[in-house]
Amino acid sequence: MTEKKDELEIKEEPEIYPLSSDTQVYAEQMEMPLETGHAKAILEGLLFIVGDEGLTVEQAMSVLEISRQRVEILFDDLMKEYAGDDNRGIEIANYGGTYRFLSKALVHEYAKKLFQMNKHATLSQAALETLAIIAYKQPITRVEIEEIRGVGADMMLRKLLARDLIKESGRSDAPGRPIIYEVTEEFMNTFKLLSLDELPELPQFGDMEDSDELFGRE
Repeated sequence: MTEKKDELEIKEEPEIYPLSSDTQVYAEQMEMPLETGHAKAILEGLLFIVGDEGLTVEQAMSVLEISRQRVEILFDDLMKEYAGDDNRGIEIANYGGTYRFLSKALVHEYAKKLFQMNKHATLSQAALETLAIIAYKQPITRVEIEEIRGVGADMMLRKLLARDLIKESGRSDAPGRPIIYEVTEEFMNTFKLLSLDELPELPQFGDMEDSDELFGRE
């Protein structure tokens, strides 16, 4: 008599191990539709757009819809790329979680020469409006200037700095510690002012058609 033994098929459950932090970040990146290269390019573009105001980690998280850890890794990669590339004249700095572009030290001497070359160029209407706001409202940040004018002021500020008509006079205590601007002695000499009290009555900055007259330009 033959005895048949039931064959039992035993399936072993695989062991589950917790993921390391690096593996978790990698897994998250694989799930995200936004590729790392694209995310870095977007961050780079955003840093350029925001200028002196800088870009915070929280802002980048919200815009790109990714985790804090991934944002910090992307920023760190960008900082290393710019710092390690001698063919780039700018770098990325981190001030308390706010990132912004800065020119490298090797550029500074050449920037002075450029500023001197542009010193006697004619001021545009937009530059005059920006200069008037700073003269009346100083100390003032770029964001505050833009709120008054209703348009971006980054390029105008760079031109006025190049003309030595305004200067950076520290940083505000506002979030991100934006740069604050004031007029210079060169401004006072150019417009033949002994003090800012000699400025005419404050104009309406929404309509600056009389800004040439404001600073005595025909």
